Amino acid sequence: MADCVFCEIVSGRSAARLVLDEPEAVAFLDVRPLIKGHVLLVPREHHETLTDVPPEKLGPLFTLAQRLAGAVQRGLEAGGTFVAMNNKISQSVPHLHVHVVPRNPKDGLKGFFWPRHRYDSAEEMAGYAERIRAEL
Repeated sequence: MADCVFCEIVSGRSAARLVLDEPEAVAFLDVRPLIKGHVLLVPREHHETLTDVPPEKLGPLFTLAQRLAGAVQRGLEAGGTFVAMNNKISQSVPHLHVHVVPRNPKDGLKGFFWPRHRYDSAEEMAGYAERIRAEL
């Protein structure tokens, strides 16, 4: 897609520090990492969000995410990883990407960076669940 920085990286027209190059996706170091070793996994095909990806492409993509999480943890001797994805909100590049971030105790990241909101009642919670179920 024109003007997509990740499509430019996938095609080789823009440089990136690749860590994985597979038929389904590529992964490279984030140039603005949360923690050094922060990797971005992007599908080769341009899809803006998770809901845009054809279902048959998800298994291979998340198999690669699983492999990357293990490689980041082992390769950087990290205690674990944080694996996340934004869809539109907080998505700085409109090309689906999975963040794989090495984690260690006291690394400076503090959970989620937004407030929690409790349901007012069990009924309200049930209503939210029903609205989501209805869309499935």
